[in-house]
Amino acid sequence: MPIPEFVVELRRHVGHGLLPLTGVTAVVLSEGGDVLLHRRADDGRWCTPGGILEPGEQPAQALVREVREETGARVAVEQLTSVVAHDPYTYPNGDRVQMLDLAFRCRYTGGDLDAGGDESLDVGWFAPDALPPMDARILDRIAWAREEERTVPHLRL
Repeated sequence: MPIPEFVVELRRHVGHGLLPLTGVTAVVLSEGGDVLLHRRADDGRWCTPGGILEPGEQPAQALVREVREETGARVAVEQLTSVVAHDPYTYPNGDRVQMLDLAFRCRYTGGDLDAGGDESLDVGWFAPDALPPMDARILDRIAWAREEERTVPHLRL
């Protein structure tokens, strides 16, 4: 996955030190309830589309951009469904991050699915009972987004 330029610049100053970053995740649902997933180019795993919030960017705008870049789909952001700070993670190059993830339920509004960019190997719709193997954190996001409308998002306490 391409590293945002602002993170490259921060790394010049902090090296591999722990960076707290905000991520946005889309749980895109079709009219029939299928879930849009993409297979990541960096590790080959299936997951929900999303990315890092860039300076000055609003979460919903970032999410629409990320979904389009990774899948070709156009979406409407409907509701914040979870806010979770994940455990620190170390990338193979030694860079350390701790992500605060904002996950949103989104509605598919159009666009041809396309994995032709540099971030995705494949893109597809999956029935909720036929999802490919994924990390528990991603499965949680999907489950929470599929719940009936809530007034408060899931918060990991």
